[in-house]
Amino acid sequence: MTIVSMLRRFLAFVLLATASLAMAQGGPSKADLKPLPVLPKMGPAPTIAGSVTKIEPENVLVLDLSSGGRVRIVMRPDVAPKHVERIRTLARQGFYDGTVFHRVIEGFMAQGGDPTGTGTGGSKLPDLKAEFNDLPHVRGALAMARAQSEDSANSQFYIVLQPVLKLDRTYTIWGRVIEGMKFVDAIAVGEPPATPTRILKASIETDHVPPPAPSTPIPSAPLAPAAIPQATLPTNPVAPPQ
Repeated sequence: MTIVSMLRRFLAFVLLATASLAMAQGGPSKADLKPLPVLPKMGPAPTIAGSVTKIEPENVLVLDLSSGGRVRIVMRPDVAPKHVERIRTLARQGFYDGTVFHRVIEGFMAQGGDPTGTGTGGSKLPDLKAEFNDLPHVRGALAMARAQSEDSANSQFYIVLQPVLKLDRTYTIWGRVIEGMKFVDAIAVGEPPATPTRILKASIETDHVPPPAPSTPIPSAPLAPAAIPQATLPTNPVAPPQ
């Protein structure tokens, strides 16, 4: 057999193999196609979790902090109506005035809302039934702390400092900071902090409460003990999820 004949046979073999491979790697057949899933219809913007078309003053919580300024928080009664009503009620009662942020973990969250400053206290109102929703634990989000029971939130809340999405749908988010996050970032760190940051005044924007005068004395509140029962607090990851 000559070299030319060998080359011709080799080329014919290559062409046959290529054609077979092309047939084997052909596109999907109709039998492989599946019908598209039926997706739920999206409602108008005000009913979609995560969207606010208009900010109403009645749904804005104002916190005047000893860390230096005023924080405005838009509350979300569209997804957590009972929790928003609780925060609104306690703020108007003056419940949060003078309370400290007793557990503040850098890169995670700042927790307060306990009149005893220990992480174990709450208001005299009954505990709330969970209102888990689709709002994410992003920077500036506010959610309620609770014990192991999902329906044990009462008055304590925390402000998310950095995203920690692993907590989504396990704690009720009811608002988000829209102004003054730099004052949240300035909240003293510690469990408990040596010199805790306090809420000088909590109010609802509709009520037009002026900021406390610089000379206003800060009400005293007990500090948390060194060991705080962790069951009353949100999960503390070693580092926030990336």
